[in-house]
Amino acid sequence: MTKAKNTYTCNNGCPVESTLQFISGKWKSVIIYHLIKGDATHFGELSRAMPSCSTRMLALQLKELETDNIISKKVYSEFPPKSKYFLTDFGQTLQPVILALNKWGKFYNEHATAKDMN
Repeated sequence: MTKAKNTYTCNNGCPVESTLQFISGKWKSVIIYHLIKGDATHFGELSRAMPSCSTRMLALQLKELETDNIISKKVYSEFPPKSKYFLTDFGQTLQPVILALNKWGKFYNEHATAKDMN
């Protein structure tokens, strides 16, 4: 049974919380980022792009993103079986959010040190 998501509005909850309900989890934003870039669209490619993510966790995160209509999965009938992941139209709306995270992450990686963060 899939857990229903709480949907928040500006009146009932924080809009940031509304966004995070779809991209929370260590790997979901990274998966979306790779799909935006188009450098990893197959399970194996995503797995290689995120070597710290176990295959079980990757499969779970992909399933949750699919359930939330952020991504869709196309299965090709060939041997060995292949599948490809795409951002849905709804998932595409997260592109500015993910690219902003990418921009901030680059800034942090280039300018911040442990000493600066204290």
